[in-house]
Amino acid sequence: MTEQADLLFELGTEELPPMALSRLSAALVEQLAAELTAAGIAHGELAPYATPRRLAVLVRDVAHYQPEHRQLRRGPTWSAAYDTAGSPTRAALGFARSCGITVDQLGMLETPKGRWLQYEQVQPGQATADLLPQMINQILHRLPIPKRMRWGMGEDSFVRPVHWLVLLHGQSVVDCTLFGVRAGRETRGHRFHHPQPIRLPDPASYASVLETQGWVVADLAVRRERIQTQVTAAAAELGLVAGSDEELLDEITALNEWPIAMIGRFPANYLALPTEVLVTSMQQHQKFVPVFDAQGDLQPYFIAVANIASRDPAQVRAGYERVMRPRLADAQFFWQQDGTQRLADHQATLQQVVFQEQLGTLADKTMRVTQLARQIATAIDGDVALAERAAHLSRCDLMLQMVQEFPSLQGVIGRYQAQRDGESADLTQALAEFYLPRFAGDTLPQSQAGIAIALADRLDTLVGIFGIGQAPTGDKDPFALRRAALGVLRILRERQLPVSYTELIRSAETQLAGRLTEPDVADQVAAFMLQRLIGLYQEIGVSKPIVQAVAAVRPATLADFEQRVQAIRRFAQTPEAVALAAVHKRITQVLKKAGITTLPPIQVQHFAAPAEHQLSAQLQHTAQTLRPLTGDYHAMLSVLAQLHPPVDTFFAEVMVMTEEPVLRQNRLALLHQAAQLLLQVADLSVLSALVRET
Repeated sequence: MTEQADLLFELGTEELPPMALSRLSAALVEQLAAELTAAGIAHGELAPYATPRRLAVLVRDVAHYQPEHRQLRRGPTWSAAYDTAGSPTRAALGFARSCGITVDQLGMLETPKGRWLQYEQVQPGQATADLLPQMINQILHRLPIPKRMRWGMGEDSFVRPVHWLVLLHGQSVVDCTLFGVRAGRETRGHRFHHPQPIRLPDPASYASVLETQGWVVADLAVRRERIQTQVTAAAAELGLVAGSDEELLDEITALNEWPIAMIGRFPANYLALPTEVLVTSMQQHQKFVPVFDAQGDLQPYFIAVANIASRDPAQVRAGYERVMRPRLADAQFFWQQDGTQRLADHQATLQQVVFQEQLGTLADKTMRVTQLARQIATAIDGDVALAERAAHLSRCDLMLQMVQEFPSLQGVIGRYQAQRDGESADLTQALAEFYLPRFAGDTLPQSQAGIAIALADRLDTLVGIFGIGQAPTGDKDPFALRRAALGVLRILRERQLPVSYTELIRSAETQLAGRLTEPDVADQVAAFMLQRLIGLYQEIGVSKPIVQAVAAVRPATLADFEQRVQAIRRFAQTPEAVALAAVHKRITQVLKKAGITTLPPIQVQHFAAPAEHQLSAQLQHTAQTLRPLTGDYHAMLSVLAQLHPPVDTFFAEVMVMTEEPVLRQNRLALLHQAAQLLLQVADLSVLSALVRET
């Protein structure tokens, strides 16, 4: 028998959740690789396979046995093991007995600290086939399954009922039972094309046998590419372009084992509906791919991907078209019904919808958002009246039937409805931007009114939810506060707005007075947002010490924060950064050790050493030089770097903590003045860690 062979594991189930398929497959492969490595079982590459009815992995060149394990046990010292006559003592006899051998079978361990009795035990490696059942069982129970289910009379639970199990090592079936199913070498093909069992001769032939005999493309990536190619070609037949949506493509891939793309058509009169409605209906409800012309205009076609090679494709196509038309008819009805009222007519209804029991109704929230949006619009020189009007209407679209049918179109439908109402283009744009950004990397609001209401709504939510003691914990964030905080930070930073988010937080707290139960809410929210800001910068390659250094001096706005961050990033690459880091760190440590918070003014007449005069003169010169450079942080850092030589000389020639109180206080005052200058850009005392990272 060879020392290694390929390993195949396949778990056959009922249809798996399509949105979870890729994640489950990746976790299975990752954890199996980790378990094999932890057990010391040599193996080669792992290949994942996943379809709606199976999770599988092929592992190349898996060793049949673990390597033998050598274990060294150290016993008593040599002097304690033998008496003066050279006979073994009770300690030696006891150690040998615990090892299951006699004293003469023990060895000696020579160390710099002396000699010891030693026993070397060789444990043979276990067979891989013996280890696999328990290993795989543990892996399956650790897979990221949020909600498990039970079936039949058993107590086992999994994401879906399990129907078959394949576990092959080489050409041999590994004896294993999972979920009440015993492992074999028979897989299953396509549910309709080949429902009969398929015998697998060996692991390596798994994918090819399934495709050639079972009508199943087992490789998720191969199947995805095949679907993409078919969809693109189908649209090209019409001289059109298929819509591009990666999440939809992933979901279609997870729904099919033998994908066949085909073109369908819907009545052109439905094109009068907003394009987003038609696209959302096709993608979310039917998993169809929309089709556009070269100018990006939606056309009355769609591409469906069937999980079957039908003998009568026309019938399948007709079926898809039949299910499409009622969906579009419903959307048309909702659109017509919503058009019977103006958007503003729904404001009274907001009083009947609770946002959160302690924080009031949607109408209450709208009033708070309006006040905060007014403050923001004023700060960014926006149209205050427009921002107020946009805030008043921002949540009215939630009352529309179209939004209730398609919740993902919040804001989008609000814009269309406002256009039908004859509202200005600026207002309709602001309503469309109210929910931006919806996710990481999403576009940001462009208009000033859109920025004002987007910021106001998120800040009100953050302060309100924190204020009633429902801050995010672990992976629980039901109000999406992390996303809200990142949205605020992205808007302020990327739009370079002259607005302080800490001031806005306090304004939101004031508006919520009487509803909040938690103390220090503003400080909690500010700290929460700072952590998100650190993460945001780390995602774009800025190290944590830089952000912390800038945060320590509390810049008034994120626009100013950004300028300081970029200046430090540049400065950290220069030789002067190392010296400046050392200077500030040493000054900070001395002042902290002295424990003095207030100091009298510097008294020149009390200088007792030339180094004191030199440092004082340099501090005055530096302060004067910095004044016209305000805002040019890179230039300011270059000027501050000139403090390094006189500070070093000062520390070398002057005893700061002298016994003479007047001299000591004067010298500490000098260092305090230097420290204040060094804080003009950031807390430069952290630059030592920063320089090491960069």
